[in-house]
Amino acid sequence: MSRTTVSRIIHKNLKLKCLKRQELTSANLDARLKRCKQLLRKFPIHTVDFIWFTDEKVFTVAPPSNTQNDQVYVPSTTLKRNVNAERLLRTRPTFSHSVMVSVTVSKLGCSDLFFVAPGVKVDGAYYRDTLLTQQMLPAIRRMSGHSRDCFVFQQDSAPAHRALDTIQLLCRETPDFIRPELWPPNSQDLNPVDYKIWGLMQDCIYQTAICIQATN
Repeated sequence: MSRTTVSRIIHKNLKLKCLKRQELTSANLDARLKRCKQLLRKFPIHTVDFIWFTDEKVFTVAPPSNTQNDQVYVPSTTLKRNVNAERLLRTRPTFSHSVMVSVTVSKLGCSDLFFVAPGVKVDGAYYRDTLLTQQMLPAIRRMSGHSRDCFVFQQDSAPAHRALDTIQLLCRETPDFIRPELWPPNSQDLNPVDYKIWGLMQDCIYQTAICIQATN
């Protein structure tokens, strides 16, 4: 049965939807609860529309593989050794071409995708000098319009984000921002870029196989 058929049955016939599960330790749960309460106190409901959520993601030419769900169905009496090897094997390149992109969104709008040049390491300096100073912050100010003096910038606790120089830059260049120590750990469900936008983009991108043509 093809993946398209299974998807149609799940969504149209059975009216089901997919929910991602998260594995959290008890320490994660305690920290999430504590920090979420702090966020609710710091940012009342009327300020949520002005929070700009950000994230980076790596897209590869070879689509992500989930061996747990990538299965071949055969009659229960069939032995694995009797199944055509081509049905059971799928080759993947050891190192796939990839591109890293960044985006920022809020209820006020969505920025363009910001592409990181191939081979560039996104360290603290690149994050501050290029992604923040040249791309994300100008886009946020432009889309915020009259609200440009009261927006809130969100970022997670990646090393480049929590660097001291990054924190100092955001203190100078934003009206307010959610510090890494305030953002709950393992909280993709709180960031619309994580729980929605990347998934939609991934579904669109990997519907068609991407081919790289070698050049001399």
